[in-house]
Amino acid sequence: MTRLSLTHLPVAPAVDPRQLSVGVVHLGLGAFHRAHQAVVTERAAVASGDTRWGITGVSQRSATVRDQLAPQDGLYGVLERGLGDPSIQVIGSIREVLTAPEDPEAVVARIADPGVSVVTLTVTEKGYRATGAGLDLNDPEIQADLTGRPPRTVVGQLAAGLARRVEPLTIVSCDNLVANGPFLRKLVAEYFDALGKVPDVFEATRFPASMVDRIVPATTDADRDEAARLLGVRDEAVVVAEPFLQWVIEDDFAGDRPAWELGGAVLTHDVAPWEQAKLRMLNATHSMLAYLGALRGYETIAEAVRDDELATLARRLMTEDVVPTLTPPDGLDLQEYGATVLERFANPALKHRTTQVAMDGSVKLPVRMLGTVRDRLAAGAEPQVISLAVAAWMTYVRRTDPLDDPQADRLKTAVAGASTPAAVVDALLSVDSIFTPDLRDSTVFRELLVAQVGELLSRS
Repeated sequence: MTRLSLTHLPVAPAVDPRQLSVGVVHLGLGAFHRAHQAVVTERAAVASGDTRWGITGVSQRSATVRDQLAPQDGLYGVLERGLGDPSIQVIGSIREVLTAPEDPEAVVARIADPGVSVVTLTVTEKGYRATGAGLDLNDPEIQADLTGRPPRTVVGQLAAGLARRVEPLTIVSCDNLVANGPFLRKLVAEYFDALGKVPDVFEATRFPASMVDRIVPATTDADRDEAARLLGVRDEAVVVAEPFLQWVIEDDFAGDRPAWELGGAVLTHDVAPWEQAKLRMLNATHSMLAYLGALRGYETIAEAVRDDELATLARRLMTEDVVPTLTPPDGLDLQEYGATVLERFANPALKHRTTQVAMDGSVKLPVRMLGTVRDRLAAGAEPQVISLAVAAWMTYVRRTDPLDDPQADRLKTAVAGASTPAAVVDALLSVDSIFTPDLRDSTVFRELLVAQVGELLSRS
């Protein structure tokens, strides 16, 4: 079958990609960016008529996305799967794809390009190479960047690009990190401190916080076949998404930017309440369903939600443990939001694998769950359900081999000799890159975990 391209284009993008110049660099060109920021950026271009905001996408690891998009002139479809029939939209906002391992210098040069005024990131929590205290200066890749090689870490790329610029940038983190913008600014500042030189442009560079939300499961061959049926041409770069899309951005920019608010984004002076609601309600519930669902043999999150016991636990997690810790943003009803979360997870058309959501737990737990545990303990409560979510992760670590996690070796070594629930709990609580002393020393938390891990191990 003919491949999707500018010469074989049965469904045209909403804006002519040939008219777009590059004004945005995106680090982390995975499926999520292509189904989220690239879509909002294209909608903004259509609404505003501004053609300055084409995107250079940077793949941080492999050439797979480049090899998918290059024969298609950067075009790809977003296949939306809701409760009705699927639909597809062709997106043309990505105008260039760079692969960092192959040409790291080109990445830095594009960030330094005076025509670029915005950099966005979706590199996952582990892509920041940070510890709880800040930048992990002992990370071998960070060390290698600091010695002067063309940088291959995102912090190194940003620092090297900024060092060549006269005009400041706006750098927008879109990853699930608490206060992601200020956090990224801190990492870049620590990198410059390690170099011993801070460029003048850094002070004026802005790092607005943001919160993103859209379920984007991994694309399957069946999805590609569905896209081919709808388009009449083959699309090897198609991504799958639910109809829901949300992007909340702190209104703090160094210069020109896409009119994202015309593309559906919300600009606000305080992202924190939105961010906390999403991390603690949606992301924590997603992770709990992934661990409990995988332990019960469910392949997808939708299957896990159809388990009445797991659905009840998910509702209790949000209402009993999470909601009491939150201050809702204006216009957001937390009870309604929680109900919407479960409706979205139950979408049978989105085959979001439990093992995909369960990966990288060591970096997800601190930002999705442990803040809620800490707040509930401080309030004198017994955090029954959020503790169960942590216990499910511990049991998953104990039972899963191989474990897909940046700290897999350390975690598996910790539990290797643990023959009792208490031993499993104590071994994992001792991992100081995840659990802080206040949690390790909490008798209430430990006793809950020991009982819950014991119950889960007896079932799985």
